[in-house]
Amino acid sequence: MIAEFLLPDLGEGLPEAEIVQWLVAQGDDVHLNQPIAEVETAKAIVELPSPFAGTVSALHAAAGDVVEVGSPLIAFEVEAADSPSGDVPEATSAPAGHVEPEPSLPNLVGYGAAPRAAGRPRRRARVLAGTDEDREATPMIAAQVLHDAPHDAVTPLRDDVRDERPRSTPPVRAYARAHGVDLALIEASGVTGIIRREDVDRFLADRTPAASGASPADAGRVSPAGTGRDGAERETRVPIRGVRKHTAAAMVRSAFTAPHVTTFLEVDVTETTRFVANLRADRRLDGHRIGIMAVAAKAVCLALRVEPTLNAAWDEDAGEIVQYHYVNLGIAAATERGLIVPHVADADRLGLVDLADEIGRLAQTARAGRTSPAALSGGTFSITNFGVFGIDAGTPILNPGEAGILGLGSVRRRPWEHEGDIALRDVMTLSLSFDHRLVDGEQASRFLTTVGDILREPGRALLFG
Repeated sequence: MIAEFLLPDLGEGLPEAEIVQWLVAQGDDVHLNQPIAEVETAKAIVELPSPFAGTVSALHAAAGDVVEVGSPLIAFEVEAADSPSGDVPEATSAPAGHVEPEPSLPNLVGYGAAPRAAGRPRRRARVLAGTDEDREATPMIAAQVLHDAPHDAVTPLRDDVRDERPRSTPPVRAYARAHGVDLALIEASGVTGIIRREDVDRFLADRTPAASGASPADAGRVSPAGTGRDGAERETRVPIRGVRKHTAAAMVRSAFTAPHVTTFLEVDVTETTRFVANLRADRRLDGHRIGIMAVAAKAVCLALRVEPTLNAAWDEDAGEIVQYHYVNLGIAAATERGLIVPHVADADRLGLVDLADEIGRLAQTARAGRTSPAALSGGTFSITNFGVFGIDAGTPILNPGEAGILGLGSVRRRPWEHEGDIALRDVMTLSLSFDHRLVDGEQASRFLTTVGDILREPGRALLFG
């Protein structure tokens, strides 16, 4: 029998997702929880595990299609015993005018609410196998609720059903877009058939100015507004989608909803930099990379005990201020796909070493484009580190729904008053933006000076118990 799998809500209430690439093809045998596709939402790239064990009978969308939540995504030929309900009755003729309700499809574990009514892909999908009549004549059965799916099972596409879009990773696609390159023009050098960054570099090196923009396939990506003496395009148009689209909408919503105020504090962090250096030299901590970012994150968690008004949210609809009694600490991460802010859950309950490990894990996952949707929502306060770019201070924009965000500037060696003398000290500027609807200047100042005191003298953290 044929079982249809509808695109589930991936945990953010987002209405759609783009098919990045299929990991299976028509005719492939698939086991339960095997990754079948990579899909990109406005926040992350997610591997979809198979809810069935069976044979792929049809793919209802092609790579590059934007599919609405609840739309048919893939069909499987399964044994009746694979049905979540066990016995599946044979299809019988319904009385004229009688319409059987369509069974609901439970969402995958961790992917959010159940899907809405089925729709069709926004862009016309290329149906690889099966006809509409075939699909209408076969009953739909519900998907099983899944546990964590493995992420190492990838079924190569067969040559006769290879996807229209070349296979590559998200960072490579972003790199190609930045250079105005259509991946359809590039041949993968490896045996896997996946285009790598080296393949893009080789294509760029081999491409002559005359060939740039000459291919019809490039026309959809590069819009020449005139050429220089060398004939190269003078501008490139990149579609606004994915993380960039989501970030833009979130920043506009935040900037024009919450009245932002930013306050600054210069801090002598010499003792903290020495403390970090001593920890890194401790062989018992090999494998744990503890930096000033982790110390600042711990200081934030402690300061929120002193001034919990910054660990809150403004609920306009309910006319209430929501006070959080836990800290989900957002860590802003710049990636090739744009800015994302995954959070460390219950960061206030973690010691310094565990907190540093979690921050490192979030950064590594973000760079790989594998941040889960669940990690991108539910933050209560955020930190952004523009000091890594050599910037001393800034006015960070609040993550929507949060009351505060702390910006860490670069650490600079500067002349500074110390114990009555002038000495060279490590100095950092802290930039705190807050929502003035629920945080007053006094509260923000008390929070910021508490963070500054801990960074100035790390031993003060012991006073918090």
